[in-house]
Amino acid sequence: MGFNYASVASGSCGNCHYIGFEGTGILVDAGLSGKKVRENLESIELGMDGLKAILITHEHVDHIKGAGILSRKHDIPIYANARTWQEMGDKLGKVSPENIQVFETGRSFDIGSLRIKAFGIHHDAADPVGFCIDNGKKKLSIATDTGCICDEIRGQLHDSDLVVLESNHDVEMLKMGAYPYHLKRRILSSNGHLSNDDAALFCVELANEGVKRVLLAHLSRENNFPELAYETVVGTLKIKGIENISIDVLLRQQASRVYSI
Repeated sequence: MGFNYASVASGSCGNCHYIGFEGTGILVDAGLSGKKVRENLESIELGMDGLKAILITHEHVDHIKGAGILSRKHDIPIYANARTWQEMGDKLGKVSPENIQVFETGRSFDIGSLRIKAFGIHHDAADPVGFCIDNGKKKLSIATDTGCICDEIRGQLHDSDLVVLESNHDVEMLKMGAYPYHLKRRILSSNGHLSNDDAALFCVELANEGVKRVLLAHLSRENNFPELAYETVVGTLKIKGIENISIDVLLRQQASRVYSI
């Protein structure tokens, strides 16, 4: 039996992902206001009932903005590694001690019937991670906010049924845009964000490993368009003669449809 995935929102202004299986719901990140998370979930006929955890990838505000209020209001545990807790603890407001959960990057843990594994990614944060979520039959992986794809990330994602993958920016739009030089340099670095071209090349690898669906995520508002990200990835796949993988784009302010995996 598979499980359900939906993007609550995905972009440089806020990120939140929903995964549900057998009455257990979890959020990966909560970078919107608590109200917006609830509204977006309700817009796709999901809600706060059954949420058992909020998993945090890293401490940047577009990933944690609503985590504290959601934990307080709905008594939801927040899971993060130790260094991320050190950086984000004061930003969340008061979180009850029993809802402060610490995992170790690289080691698996269970929430309900779901097996979770956090793996390291490359970003300018304390100890940023992506997640693999497995129910014993199907596997979903989330890898955003990484400046490069290393062998560790490849190894974690290659046997996934669905991958949520960053496609943050078009390189030329970024270079020609209004961002200051230091910010452009940060985004383009190996600890920054994946470009559309980076995502396209990695989608070729994923397709060759048997991955059937990739959702492009964390698009920049200033340096990308959904159509451009999609066309870049799909165009590269076509050039390589690859047709056995489905590509969709997750939007910044609205929830996606619910994907059954």
